[in-house]
Amino acid sequence: MTQTGRKVRRWLFRTYFLLRRPMTLGVRAAVLDEAAGTVFLVRHTYLPGWHLPGGGVETGETFAEALAKELREEGNIELTGPAELFALYMNAHASRRDHAALYVCRHFRQRGPRLANWEIAEVGFFPLDALPEGTTASTRRRLKEILEGETPTELW
Repeated sequence: MTQTGRKVRRWLFRTYFLLRRPMTLGVRAAVLDEAAGTVFLVRHTYLPGWHLPGGGVETGETFAEALAKELREEGNIELTGPAELFALYMNAHASRRDHAALYVCRHFRQRGPRLANWEIAEVGFFPLDALPEGTTASTRRRLKEILEGETPTELW
């Protein structure tokens, strides 16, 4: 997809969510396979780089429901145990009204491969010591906070 196409999609997504939810709440997940030393990452069609999976919390939906939905949609991943709320962030990159809850997910199963679609270009589990080129700075910071005990920042 071209840079212009990504910008148009990003604008459409943000406009849609601004109209539907003036204050946006989201969830993100650090899905860690500690035995393999890997983390699950997503590359979207409308944003550059690799990100932790996640998305918006819809009206009437709990954070847990949104987390389960996003993991299912973006990674074909099902939680098999509790996710741990790690930190809350303001995502000023998206807008001044966007907030995200980051969960650490250690108990899960992937219910088969996740195929690309109009929203998801590519997904995969990647070694924590060899993240793919293009992994966003925010994703790298969140992983350092989780894995190395760095104090979480308030901004995504």
